[in-house]
Parts: sequence; C-alpha cells; structure tokens
Amino acid sequence: MTEDLTPFLQPGPAVQSEDDAVVGFTRRAIGTETRIIEQVVLLYYAVRDQIRYDPYGAVVSVTGLSARRNLEVGHGWCVSKSILLAACCRAIGVPARLGYADVRNHLATEKMRSIMQTDIFYWHGYTSIYLDGSWIKATSAFNLELCHKFRLKPLDFNGREDSIYHPFDLDGRRHMDYLHDRGEYAEPPIAAMRETFRTEYPGWNMEGEAIAGDFETDVALETAS
Repeated sequence: MTEDLTPFLQPGPAVQSEDDAVVGFTRRAIGTETRIIEQVVLLYYAVRDQIRYDPYGAVVSVTGLSARRNLEVGHGWCVSKSILLAACCRAIGVPARLGYADVRNHLATEKMRSIMQTDIFYWHGYTSIYLDGSWIKATSAFNLELCHKFRLKPLDFNGREDSIYHPFDLDGRRHMDYLHDRGEYAEPPIAAMRETFRTEYPGWNMEGEAIAGDFETDVALETAS
C-alpha cells in the first residue's frame, strides 16, 4: 500500500512552510542548487549552523516551537530546530515529519542538570525527510561551534543516510544513548510533551518561562579547562 504523504507536505500551526520568513530562509539557503537532495542537504546545514542550539529558552507551545519564531530569535533546541527544518523541506515540496525519542544526553550544563535532576532528555526532536522513496533521519540540533566547544563530532548529513547522535564524543566519553522511540508526526504533539515534562521535570517550567542565564556563557565556563 502506498503511503499517504499529504500530511507531511502541508503547512501547519508550528511547521509553517508557507510563512514568508521560512520561505525566504529556504530560498537563501538553497541558492542556485536545483537537485532536490542537495537542496535538502543545504537546508540541513543552514538550520544546524545558522540557528544556535540553546535549550534555556525552550517553550512548549505552538508559538514557542514555531518555525518563524526559531528564525526570529536565531536560536532553538532540538525540538524547535527540527520543526524549522521540516518546514523548510515542505516549502520545496519534500515530505518531512517530526520524529521524537527519549535519549540519555551526557551533554548538559550544571544549571540544566540541577533543574532536570536527570540526564534523560524526553521527546528529543529530529526531522524525518522523505528522499528517493525512503524516510531519512536528520538531527540538526547542535551547531558546529557548540560541537567544537564540547569536543563532539559534528553530525553531517548527505540526504541518503540517517544522521543521528554519535554514542561517544571525540575523547571516547559517553555522549548519547537512544532509549525509547516516540514515533513521528506531522505536527508536534504538544499536549503529550507537556504532560511528560510536567512529570519528569517538575523544576523546569517549559510552558513559558526560560531558564535564567546564558547557555553559551555556561558552556564556555564549563569547557574552559
């Protein structure tokens, strides 16, 4: 049976593939490239490196996760950056959906560890992109500069193979473990995400209150040595 790709081509409240800012960002990233896979690869790197990774400002709402807001503030976290990449792909007619998994992330600041009281990141977000008849995973969360600071191997993407977190960093230390697959969606399942976060992160209000401080500064201080 042929899969219905329609839901993964349409714009949505968060995956705003017809938004002027998203379309403009998409066109600038693609430039004169005409090959579809290469266009998607360019979009991946644009989202990965032009939008800084910053989980301190995570807001779990339609507006807080929307593709346009990600562009306006210039930073985001795995969930919002995956939404932006999906919106860009849909803007050029490439089906894209939002994938989620629970991961044990060994990369976090002391402030985050104190608030979360766990090293498990629930509902980690990635983008699943339909290319050449297959769904390919793309993880655009960690920008290149952050990877260099934390001694991580940057995630590359070629449009043909899954791009998911490496289990170890460049020094052989544990980096990321995938624990549980939560499925793939046309739009972010905000109600389910909020319920999990309320239960698992009682000290972190992700519905509108950012973590005080500057993520990049905290990263720099912790990696200075």
